Amino acid sequence: MTIRIEPMRPADVSRCAELEQVLFPEDDPWHEVSFLSELAGPHNRYITARDAGGRMVGYAGIALLGTADHPEAEVHTIGVDPDCHRQGVGTLLLEALLLEAGRRGGPVFLEVRTDNAPAITLYEKHGFHIIGLRKNYYQPSGADAYTMRRPDMAGSFNRHRPQDGFTTDAEVSS
Repeated sequence: MTIRIEPMRPADVSRCAELEQVLFPEDDPWHEVSFLSELAGPHNRYITARDAGGRMVGYAGIALLGTADHPEAEVHTIGVDPDCHRQGVGTLLLEALLLEAGRRGGPVFLEVRTDNAPAITLYEKHGFHIIGLRKNYYQPSGADAYTMRRPDMAGSFNRHRPQDGFTTDAEVSS
């Protein structure tokens, strides 16, 4: 399966909101207005993953925070269509976010449900470590979250280096 990673556009938010309803039904899934607000944020970068037919099969977002001297980033979300789970789409999305964060340097943070073993494994494979526990973080379910941190690895991540921002093609297993 060929997956194309590209910047999220306002026209994409309805599909993102649709996937949110499927992926996070217990935890106040984002609506279209939430995605539009995130897209408008000057420090936010949102991307989509599309299959060869152009269908969006995933999305992800990161905030680039801090100062030039002390940059940091925070992964806001990664979502993959359930029909495409375990096919490398989430990995490609995470790697694209880490590439963007790596351009500035600094650590990267995220929160993940403590019961989401596949995501935790993915994050650990990419250098994240659990640094804290947030009780009742996800609402309204009350699920706990781990806070994870990846140390500054600026310049060390070049696997899918696109020449024009986020747009890139990659082969993933199907």
